[in-house]
Amino acid sequence: MSAVRNAGRTATVLAVVFASLFTAQAAFAERDKHGNHGGDQDANLTDDGTLSVSAGGVRFDHSKNGKGGKVGALTSSTSWSPPPCWYAPKYSPEELQAYLEPIWEAGSTGHQWDNEQRKKYTNPDDPEKDFNKHKSGKGYWWGSYVNKSFPPGWDSCTKDYFWVDQGDPPPADVENAVTPEILAELAYSEIRVPGTEVTLAPAQATKVNLPTWAWLDGAQFQPVSVTASVPEIGISATATAEPVSLKIQPGTPDAETYPASGVCEINNGRIGEPYAKGKANRKPPCGVQYLRSSGDGTFPLQATVTWEVHWTGSDGAGGDLPDGEFGATQDVVVQEIQAVNR
Repeated sequence: MSAVRNAGRTATVLAVVFASLFTAQAAFAERDKHGNHGGDQDANLTDDGTLSVSAGGVRFDHSKNGKGGKVGALTSSTSWSPPPCWYAPKYSPEELQAYLEPIWEAGSTGHQWDNEQRKKYTNPDDPEKDFNKHKSGKGYWWGSYVNKSFPPGWDSCTKDYFWVDQGDPPPADVENAVTPEILAELAYSEIRVPGTEVTLAPAQATKVNLPTWAWLDGAQFQPVSVTASVPEIGISATATAEPVSLKIQPGTPDAETYPASGVCEINNGRIGEPYAKGKANRKPPCGVQYLRSSGDGTFPLQATVTWEVHWTGSDGAGGDLPDGEFGATQDVVVQEIQAVNR
């Protein structure tokens, strides 16, 4: 019977905790409707109808991002990756109180721990130590946020809530406290670029030893950008990706590429050159020549575009971020040239 009573007591405590958290989050959601900061995520339509999402204390403007069904995220050409977690404004004094007090009152975290937490934010003998409510509207309690993909290191931001006055920088010893540069790195992870299915000529099936022209629609391959901001403290950064080259990998060693490196540089905003009548005797500036048939199958041609990425911040800073790549594979049929006997 004691096991049953303990199980029932545990279920009751959990129910109280979840109910308390739900009540606090509902209060934050209500505050968010009026432009306050409490919630972790909300969304608004920009003037051009693009969804601008606020997540992890950061608002992302995707209005100049790549669009379409085949867009994809960039993969860094180096081992670099965006921050797995960071610190940013999270609660007003009233919001932090509404979040923490129901947890303490539930008692699920232990009397000693609850008392230690209370002492961090309240003191009966010091009226000003009341979640800093005497500073309402003059700063924020900062807290940690986690990259939504939970990459390695996502749980490394373990510092407890800390106060930052409006207009002051965060403490220098807080790693990954949000800055324009960190915003740029977070914006990088939000960039989406067009798909990389190249146009080939001949289109349906190419022939052995026949140069095949390859190109990408220049209208699609324009610079794209994402802006990340934290309006509460007035900082922002824009990360911009620009296409610079296309790499072609034929899918078989029995092939030659044009140029020999297989890397087609962008030229006048265009990658490759469309085939046109009268160019049959020319070597394509970008393309491939297969030296044997694909038989009853196909060759998996891999086309990867490299994008240079740079950023500018609201504080006038800026610079380069690692190049990004995005590619796709398409099947190519290669046939023998049929001789005609007369």
